[in-house]
Amino acid sequence: MATMAAASSHLFYNNGISSKFNKSSITLKQSSFYHKNCRNFRTHLVVKASSSDNNDTKNGRKQEELVYNLDEKLNRLADEVDMNAGLSRLSLFSPCKINVFLRITNKRPDGFHDLASLFHVISLGDKIKFSLSPSKTTDRLSTNVPGIPLDERNLIIKALNLYRKKTGSDKFFWVHVDKKVPTGAGLGGGSSNAATALWAANQFSGCLATEQELQEWSGEIGSDVPFFFSNGAAYCTGRGEVVQDIPSPVPFDLPMVLIKPPEACSTAEVYKRFRLDVSSTADPLALLEKISKNGISQDVCINDLEPPAFEVLPSLKRLKQRIVAAGRGKYDAVFMSGSGSTIVGVGSADPPQFLYDEEDYKDVFLSGKSVLLCPFFLSILKLG
Repeated sequence: MATMAAASSHLFYNNGISSKFNKSSITLKQSSFYHKNCRNFRTHLVVKASSSDNNDTKNGRKQEELVYNLDEKLNRLADEVDMNAGLSRLSLFSPCKINVFLRITNKRPDGFHDLASLFHVISLGDKIKFSLSPSKTTDRLSTNVPGIPLDERNLIIKALNLYRKKTGSDKFFWVHVDKKVPTGAGLGGGSSNAATALWAANQFSGCLATEQELQEWSGEIGSDVPFFFSNGAAYCTGRGEVVQDIPSPVPFDLPMVLIKPPEACSTAEVYKRFRLDVSSTADPLALLEKISKNGISQDVCINDLEPPAFEVLPSLKRLKQRIVAAGRGKYDAVFMSGSGSTIVGVGSADPPQFLYDEEDYKDVFLSGKSVLLCPFFLSILKLG
């Protein structure tokens, strides 16, 4: 796997709050409530004692100050408790992604397509709670959104099954997903959930696998899953599973609005209608270099899957056109993410007014507070 830096993950550990974003400098500690409070308890006990001293001509005695560092003692004790305490619950944040550009470069003999894309995680994401199950045969999955499969069709269950298969772990889980990322959106919500589940299972099992192994295994679940073990910004090739970490080429406080109609695009149908001979010929590495130098602009946000997606869902093309027209230049770029059906407007977090005014758009999903996520920000959360 082509990587520029040690593999690391996007995941949050919210008993602290901690995030597992910078593996090289930060390791997860199973923080108990006792440990957390000891860390905030800064106490030095000062004891003054007298001793005989023939050199003290004043009274024949000398005052000696002994410092008893209670904070240090409590921290050592808390560390011992943490080392012996088993992990029983985890609450994790599972962010989604956008494709800043998406080039389809080749049709493969196996029927898949080669792509070259700039992936970046954003601040919209799901919250997932994991608990160890007393069962030794079955995982239990629940969610706040109806219609999501809760069996082996769900990528979370696939990830947990894959982890047990690869490591021999006998642990099963109760999992609850508080869904914020819409499905069928081209935002990789399900792929992120799968990566989150793999990482969580590894923590519960005492880290039987390295993070690089988790990333490699995750490609068996889906092409987008390995990206979610990256640093948050990556140049992805192959089917999407070849992940090359890069420094984020755009500002982390870049505002954006996500607009998704209730209709979803079938990824299989979009690829079925894709025609390589009429797609863009832009060099993806040149697009990446231009973004790194000049930031995001409409001419670099190329998505080769837009034309076939607009054939599958003609209303999506009209939606994009209206957003561009209504934005009146306030967006640096407007483009579709992944295979759709989310339209991303970069440069402003304000949705166009027509989305609020017109009955036809009353069921559109809007997220107008999304920004890019950066490793530095997540590392601060872990240390906080």
